[in-house]
Amino acid sequence: MMESHQESIFFNASEREALYKTIFNRRDVRGQFKPEPIADEVLSRVLYAAHHAPSVGFMQPWNFIIVRDQDVKQRVHEGFIKANKAAADLFEPDKSNLYRSLKLEGILESPINICITCDRTRTGPVVIGRTAIKTMDLYSSVCAVQNFWLAARTEGLGVGWVSIIKQKELQQALGIPEHIVPIAYLCVGYVSHFNKEPELQSAGWLERMPLSDLLYFDQWGEDRNQQDSLTQQIIADQGFPSDFI
Repeated sequence: MMESHQESIFFNASEREALYKTIFNRRDVRGQFKPEPIADEVLSRVLYAAHHAPSVGFMQPWNFIIVRDQDVKQRVHEGFIKANKAAADLFEPDKSNLYRSLKLEGILESPINICITCDRTRTGPVVIGRTAIKTMDLYSSVCAVQNFWLAARTEGLGVGWVSIIKQKELQQALGIPEHIVPIAYLCVGYVSHFNKEPELQSAGWLERMPLSDLLYFDQWGEDRNQQDSLTQQIIADQGFPSDFI
């Protein structure tokens, strides 16, 4: 007997655990890409997952630029090198030295680069849900990035987001029209390993903040209610992610 649609949209315990496992094991991959090609059927599934992200007014403002050509990658990489050198000078000496030691991209090593963009003119000037907060279309494209990233992780693919590049240079390297906003430039491929922790955490750049320190109740800045049952549950569950790593 076939499962009804209403029954299929609920998740059993193992499916729920698989989702949390994917979320807690998502990593920003930089230096461990393998040259192994990605099969079309795998990449197609991941792109479909991205395309099924929520979007304001159902405007679906994204496009996906698949970059395989090494010359195009090289142009993007040159933009990264320029921006990365400038960024290193912005930090205090100790942080600057650590910054320079980090591998922050895999543009040339990964078999595929993907740029996810936002067309802010799609569906016209008036969009349901964007009339008060004009940036909701940009946030929608970020949802597509997250869908892509999580789906890629379940397929065993590593993803690295390259944000250290000027938007104008990325537009020029990829021939993106001026009114189209590049949201994410992603390095994608199979990897030798996934790090247990985010690289910046293991490198000592920053620690993950406790969720219980980030809660307010009803008003911004109000003292956290440490006796609240939710706060107590969060404190008790601080090891929750470790079950899935």
